[in-house]
Amino acid sequence: MELANRVKTLTPSSTLAISAKAKELKQQGLDVIGLGVGEPDFNTPGYILDAANKAMQDGMTKYTPAGGTLELKRAIVNKFKADNELSYGTDQIIITTGAKHALYTLFQVLINEGDEVIVPSPYWVSYPEQIKLASGKPVIVDALEENDFKLTPDELEAAITSKTKAVIINSPSNPTGMMYNQEELEKLGEVCLKHNILIVSDEIYEKLIYTADHHVSIAALSPALKEQTVVINGVSKSHAMTGWRIGYAAGSKQIIKAMTDLASHSTSNPTSIAQYAALAAYVADEDPITAMKEAFAERLDRMYQLIIDIPGITCVKPKGAFYLFPNVAEAASENGFATVDDWVKALLEEEQVALVPGSGFGSPDNVRLSYATSIDILEEAAKRIKRFVLNHQS
Repeated sequence: MELANRVKTLTPSSTLAISAKAKELKQQGLDVIGLGVGEPDFNTPGYILDAANKAMQDGMTKYTPAGGTLELKRAIVNKFKADNELSYGTDQIIITTGAKHALYTLFQVLINEGDEVIVPSPYWVSYPEQIKLASGKPVIVDALEENDFKLTPDELEAAITSKTKAVIINSPSNPTGMMYNQEELEKLGEVCLKHNILIVSDEIYEKLIYTADHHVSIAALSPALKEQTVVINGVSKSHAMTGWRIGYAAGSKQIIKAMTDLASHSTSNPTSIAQYAALAAYVADEDPITAMKEAFAERLDRMYQLIIDIPGITCVKPKGAFYLFPNVAEAASENGFATVDDWVKALLEEEQVALVPGSGFGSPDNVRLSYATSIDILEEAAKRIKRFVLNHQS
């Protein structure tokens, strides 16, 4: 059976691949520490579980509108007003089966064959693949480590061609944890308005920030930028609801209607029970985020110090998300490995620590390390990594 050409160009997810290998070794009885997972290690808060159970008992188990329930859309409208100073109507919001599906659906309705989308590197692994699935071309622009892995206006301007349709801005970022400030976003926005290109603003980590800096949505900077931006978000990271698969997009009525029409022929609707769980996440008088942020902030400080103490490893300290993205190129080279990917593979085999190679994020000198686990486990992982590096020094 000949497969469709659209899937032949796909690159398997490096995060899923490393997770599968770590699971395989665990099943062999090895004590594997997996730091590749991209989800909070906290369970979904109890009041959200209770709301889901009530929805089931109340018979909320039927189809919903393709673009999501009106109640949840209204809650998200209120969320945008309170958190981002953004005003949307419910017809400017679509609820999707996770933020990933919001992005996928957006690219499907936005991109024609040959259209280009600018993707700053390091990038989340699915951005280029989703663009290719929509018959578009991901244009990778290296955001330099000395600039905290952030795209500059000059770099953006230089990458724009007559075929450029959109640019992706992910702040705070997966995999780097870096975030753009208001001035940086204003300058990028000026370039986008000048060339009339859409901004895809992925804000899924907006609640997980560990400094005094405040998250800024580029859509909130001016009416013109709001019209030219589609905001992507969801409850996965902020409310420890990764498995519930509820995300959403907010943008112009034209784009949201097209996304909703496509969703009606693909998913029918996001899971009804999960939508009522997400509704509780936004309307209940509860605060699950503060405790989670405090735990992540403590882990970040501890693991960052441990990592930069390892010879040959440097790291820009992130401000958000729950990842470190250290540069291990020197350690890999001095340890006798041709590539960082080889170094990561050997680390897993010898010390049973699973990291994600940065090559999957467009940054082959780095690795992604999730600190969404206990400090005890992080300290043990750092001890093993340091031992691995010292054992391989010549």
